[in-house]
Amino acid sequence: MKFKNSIILALDVEDKKNAYNIIDNIIDYLDCIKIGYPLTLAEGPDIIKSIKEDYDVNIIADFKVADIDATNEKIVSTTLNWGADAIIVHGFTGEDSVLACKNAAEKLDKEIFLLTEMSHPGADKFLKPVSLDIAQMGVELGITNYVAPATKLDRLKKIREIVGKDASIISPGVGFQGGNAKDTLKYADGAIVGRSIYNAANPKESLEEIIASIKD
Repeated sequence: MKFKNSIILALDVEDKKNAYNIIDNIIDYLDCIKIGYPLTLAEGPDIIKSIKEDYDVNIIADFKVADIDATNEKIVSTTLNWGADAIIVHGFTGEDSVLACKNAAEKLDKEIFLLTEMSHPGADKFLKPVSLDIAQMGVELGITNYVAPATKLDRLKKIREIVGKDASIISPGVGFQGGNAKDTLKYADGAIVGRSIYNAANPKESLEEIIASIKD
């Protein structure tokens, strides 16, 4: 997946009115929104379709799919049929589970993002030791989209080296978690920003400051 704008909004709010108010203020800067469990569980999966239709943006469903292959196939197919353009899936579940996700998405002419390593400190214990192997598995399976942490630039750089320059990487952790958008975009195609925007008193101003920092 390719992005016209390098900032991806992680819209982890819990009601439609708030979500729409935020999007209304910053839609001119967005071509991709990441929607996870908080908003989807609060409003139902139709919220994905609503935002897609009302704003004509790419939507990545951040459901971090992590089950057996048969269950993964159902989760991916159902989610993408609600209007998401892509869905994030865990890689630690192994080749068969990941392939089920990839195949289900391709049947709908949509995409998956393979999660290699997460941005929070706790991921260091269990995900970090296998994240490079997950990235390599993704390459071998023909996956072209990845998630890698903005908060750990050394890891992000290594994952970029493995997946290659033509793959797309999106990176969570910019802003509130300490990741820097400008540094992240040296290796990633999209910097994911959530709380620093949607919790800000002025989301548009906050986003504009992040965009300005990239250009400095």
